[in-house]
Amino acid sequence: MFRSADLFYRVSDLKAATAWYTKAFQVTPYFNESFYVGFNIAGYELGLIPEEKAPETKAESVMTYWGVSDVEKEYQRFIDLGAKHCEKPHNVGGEIVVGAVKDPWDNVVGIIYNPEFKLP
Repeated sequence: MFRSADLFYRVSDLKAATAWYTKAFQVTPYFNESFYVGFNIAGYELGLIPEEKAPETKAESVMTYWGVSDVEKEYQRFIDLGAKHCEKPHNVGGEIVVGAVKDPWDNVVGIIYNPEFKLP
């Protein structure tokens, strides 16, 4: 049985990314070294890994959604912090609403409101 999930974003400026993610997720890292920065986001691992040379484009084939209570509000807050538009918030059925932004390093950050999902 799965017990946790880890998500890693590659960033070209680890110090700036650490500051941005601290503001974006409103939590300080539990581990902060030059080779890795780890955040505990509601029991899930969000890690930042430095990349020496950023690729010209980053793949958008994988989407991770972080649960929020108000997608529209959090989407705008991310934009206000310097994220770029990726997928405007929209309903995908029932009461489930999703949206996504790109962080300043072009990583896709998805957000979701899903009243059906409950943590174990």
